[in-house]
Amino acid sequence: MRHKSGNEYQSKMVIRSPVGGGIRGGHYHSQSPESLFIHVAGLKVVCPSNPYDAKGLLIASIRDPDPVLFFEPKRLYRAAKGEVPAEAYEVPLTSAAVLRQGTDVTVVTWGAMVYEALAAAQKAEEQGVSTEVIDLRTLWPVDIDTITASVEKTGRVVVVHEAPKTCGFGAEIVALLNERVFWHLEAPPKRVAGFDTPFPYTLEMEYLPLAHRILPAILESAHTV
Repeated sequence: MRHKSGNEYQSKMVIRSPVGGGIRGGHYHSQSPESLFIHVAGLKVVCPSNPYDAKGLLIASIRDPDPVLFFEPKRLYRAAKGEVPAEAYEVPLTSAAVLRQGTDVTVVTWGAMVYEALAAAQKAEEQGVSTEVIDLRTLWPVDIDTITASVEKTGRVVVVHEAPKTCGFGAEIVALLNERVFWHLEAPPKRVAGFDTPFPYTLEMEYLPLAHRILPAILESAHTV
């Protein structure tokens, strides 16, 4: 509405939607369709990974003048815990969070995969690879400045998401990095994602890009010269 009315009218609306796998929802209830909605001009897309961010991002979304699609990873409803202030506060819809500092490889992810990336980063540290982990929090508009600053430092990047690999949002992140920091890259960008198949029920843990799939990508990227 803002774009069609010359900013005279606003379309303040938040749509909350559970997404993702990890609860044996099968192919009807485990999809991660973020790239479909990111492609719709004018929509903002948010996906928190922890209770503090969830509250702050939701308040910021409600106050935002544009429609916001607020994705909530189902597997975190009863798993993610953290302190949440009673008072109202906002987490800006424009900033990613660097959850772990590192110097060798950057891992970019969001939602439930944040915890898998952190677990893989810890395993990589035990093998001598320092891994920086970025939680996007808001997928669109994406905080490309935080990502590029990290990749300029590490020279290597792994993008992790639950959605199928082909045409997933990870591909857009890699494209943006190629446009901005190509000459800083020491290794080809890698994507660890869901497979290009319907989401399986019995093989759910094999489909998801869990830590045991992320770790080899980190190590391979770190050891590419």
